[in-house]
Amino acid sequence: MNLLTAIFRSQLVMPVAAVFALQVSVTQLQSDLGLSPLSSARAQDEQGKKPQRETRRTPALRNKVYEKLSEAQAAAEAKDLNSAQRILDEMIAAGGKKSLNSYELANVYNLYAFINYSREDYGAALKSYQNVVSQPDIPLAMEINTRFTIAQLYFVQEQWQKGIEALLVWFNMTETPNANAYILLAQGYYQVKDYDKALLNVKKAIAMHEEAGKIPKEQWYNLARFLYFEKNDTRNTVATLEALLTHYPKKEYWVQISHMYGEQKNESDQLAAMDTAYVQNMLDKESEQVTMAYLYLNADVPYSAAKVLDKGLGNESIEGTSKNWELTGNAWRQSQELRKSIPAMEKAAAKSGTGELYARLGAIYMDNDDYNKAITAINRGLSRGGVKRPDTSRLVLGMAYFETKQYDKAREAFEAAGKDERSEAYAAQWIKYMESELARQQALLDEDAALDAAINAGAEPGQPDEDAAAAEEGAQQEAAEAAAADQPNPQG
Repeated sequence: MNLLTAIFRSQLVMPVAAVFALQVSVTQLQSDLGLSPLSSARAQDEQGKKPQRETRRTPALRNKVYEKLSEAQAAAEAKDLNSAQRILDEMIAAGGKKSLNSYELANVYNLYAFINYSREDYGAALKSYQNVVSQPDIPLAMEINTRFTIAQLYFVQEQWQKGIEALLVWFNMTETPNANAYILLAQGYYQVKDYDKALLNVKKAIAMHEEAGKIPKEQWYNLARFLYFEKNDTRNTVATLEALLTHYPKKEYWVQISHMYGEQKNESDQLAAMDTAYVQNMLDKESEQVTMAYLYLNADVPYSAAKVLDKGLGNESIEGTSKNWELTGNAWRQSQELRKSIPAMEKAAAKSGTGELYARLGAIYMDNDDYNKAITAINRGLSRGGVKRPDTSRLVLGMAYFETKQYDKAREAFEAAGKDERSEAYAAQWIKYMESELARQQALLDEDAALDAAINAGAEPGQPDEDAAAAEEGAQQEAAEAAAADQPNPQG
């Protein structure tokens, strides 16, 4: 049994058949449809409120039959269904069906239908209602209401096409069907996958309610939304979601409309919709919060992305996986919040199965001038393997060694990086720069040594040896030229 069938069964509440001036065969859903309760022919003649397409001469309901029907009805209302059926059986057995006129017989079958429905014998109930409408000259209102019930019972049994056909017969007999009837027909067409007719009817129902100044039901909008979506009509899907959010603001609609705005390449509204849901604490799922973060990142608002992720990781609504910590660390780094980026990337690297994140962590340490930690992280990443650009990581490693004056290791790292043609030029440039810097430092040492020697020999202070001065000048010029050259950005 699908959801729609369950809804039909819950709404199809069969009241006990009544006779004379009492209501008969009006379901709860029929009441929702605005149909007048079915009364006896005598009562209808007195009311005369609803014009009918035809005039029928309905036979009278005799007192002795009325009394038996009332007795059966009372038993049925007391849920003594066996007694109610026995009374009806006796009525027919007493003189046969020919002893009852068409209107009396219709009421007997109507009460049989209620008893069978109460027993959840929907097939038998349906047969009884068909016997009702097969009687000649019954009141038109009774036939109209019963035909609607027949359509409902087909739907309950998931006989969708028969239900549609029965409902169309009812439409042809009804002068002013209201919005709920069109929705029921739309649901039938939806079940047989005739989406065009389903959409036509649900649009009619929504329009009728809106024209009357009423708010269409949430389920109606949702049926329309599904049908528009199935037709790849993004514009009307969005319009329907906007109507849902106007009258029934819920998380699921904010999330869905954000996705649909994305389909329309409307990034600003896509972000705004998700942000609206987020600030109302509606986004409680990890996937929703991560999506929110990505939308912030795409909009160049990395700080907000980092805050969303950090909060989710903190309250454990976002799982602390390597990927999620990496995303958080990258968001903090893009926000120029290196101190917050580092702890996140440390957790990401520790949970990762490859060395890639350690290599990235090393680059962040380098940005933060923490050279020794950069060396440790990059070496760990390279030894673990899986680094996407080991040449770039070795360039950063060489720089860290250079800053810590470990020149031999720096040269080794640069030379290893230069074996990859993508970093060959950069590595050579760094080696050249390092050599010029070493030459400059050596020149300064030589100058200091020459000055000390001159002082010890009795020369005038402040007059360095000419050779030392020339060496210093040459080293400084070479270092300046190297520094002026374009240098790589190995972390880019």
